[in-house]
Amino acid sequence: MDSEQPQRLRSIPSAAGGIARLACARLREHGKDIVPLLTKAGLTLEEANDPAIRLEVRAQIRFLDLAAEALEDDLLGFHLARSFDLREIGLLYYVIASSEQLEEALQNAVRFGRITNEGVHLQVEIDRTLMIALEYMNVDRLSDKHQAEFLLIALVRLCRQVTDTRLAPVVLKARHFRDRTPAEIRKFLGCDVEFSSDVDEIVFPKQIAALPLTGRDPYLNTILRRYAEEALENQTFSRESIRAEVEKVLTELLPHGRAAATEVARKLGMSPRTLSRKLRDQDATYAEILDRFRAALARRYLTERELPVSEVAWLLGYNELSSFTHAFKRWTGLTPRQFRLSQAA
Repeated sequence: MDSEQPQRLRSIPSAAGGIARLACARLREHGKDIVPLLTKAGLTLEEANDPAIRLEVRAQIRFLDLAAEALEDDLLGFHLARSFDLREIGLLYYVIASSEQLEEALQNAVRFGRITNEGVHLQVEIDRTLMIALEYMNVDRLSDKHQAEFLLIALVRLCRQVTDTRLAPVVLKARHFRDRTPAEIRKFLGCDVEFSSDVDEIVFPKQIAALPLTGRDPYLNTILRRYAEEALENQTFSRESIRAEVEKVLTELLPHGRAAATEVARKLGMSPRTLSRKLRDQDATYAEILDRFRAALARRYLTERELPVSEVAWLLGYNELSSFTHAFKRWTGLTPRQFRLSQAA
C-alpha cells in the first residue's frame, strides 16, 4: 500500500469560496440546476449557500470548469471578474482600499491574501517595473483556467478602482493555454496576454506604484489591518490546532482500522474526555472531523490517484467496500466509481 499519501492532507488549501458562489449565482440566473455540478465537484449545496464555509481550492477550480461548460462560456472567469462588486472581497478589499499608495495597497494584499485564498499567494516586486505575480501553493496550476483568469482580471480592476485611473498593463502573462487573446480580454486590458507562459504575472510601469489611493485613510487602515491580522492568526491557528493534530494522527491510524477516539487521544497523550473538551472548544466533534477527513481524502484519492476503489476503502479504514460506497454516496451523491468517471470526463 502507498504509505506516503496521507501526509499531504494538512496542506490542502482552502478559499473563502467567493468565486464559486459568483458562478452559482450566474448559473441560477440562467436557470441551471447547480446541485449536480456541485456534486461532481465534490461540494454540497450547504457549502455553496453558506459564505462562512471555506471551500477546498481544488473543488472551486473543478466547479468553475463545470459551470463554464454548463453555461457554454469559455471566458467565465473573465466575465465574473469583470462584473462583480469588488467590495464583495470583504475585509481584504477595505484594507487595500484604505492604504496610502498603490505599493502599500499591494503589499497589504500580499500580507493578507491568504484570508481569501490559501492556494494562491501574491508576490509584488518593484524594480524597473511593478510586477504582481500569482504563485500556486499545493494546487496544480495547469488544471486551472477560470480561477486564474478571474484573479488576474480582478487584480487589474482593483488597481484601477483604488487609484481611479484607467491603468493598462505593459504585459500580462498566464500559464494556461489559449491560442490567442480573446477580443473581450484584449479590449478590457489594453494589451495582449502571453498565454502558455512560465509565470502568472501582471506588469505595470514602475511609476504607478507611487499613485495615491482615492480612499486612503491611515487611521481606518490601522484599525482594519489589526482586524486582518487577527483573522489571519485565527485562520492559521485553526489549521494548526487540535483539529489538525487529530488529522495527523488519523493519517497513521485509518489504514489499520484503529481510528477510534480513544486511540487518537492516546496517541496525543491525553484522555478521551480531554480530547473531547478541546475539540468542543473549537466547535468540533471527533465524529465530525473523522467524517470530513475521510470525505476529503476519498475525493483526493479518487481524483488524483489510479488506486482501485477497494484500496481507497482500505486506506480510509473501511473493512467492507459496501460501507465505503455508502459513506461516499452520502458525502457526494455519487458512488466512488461514478465520481471517478465524472472526474475523468
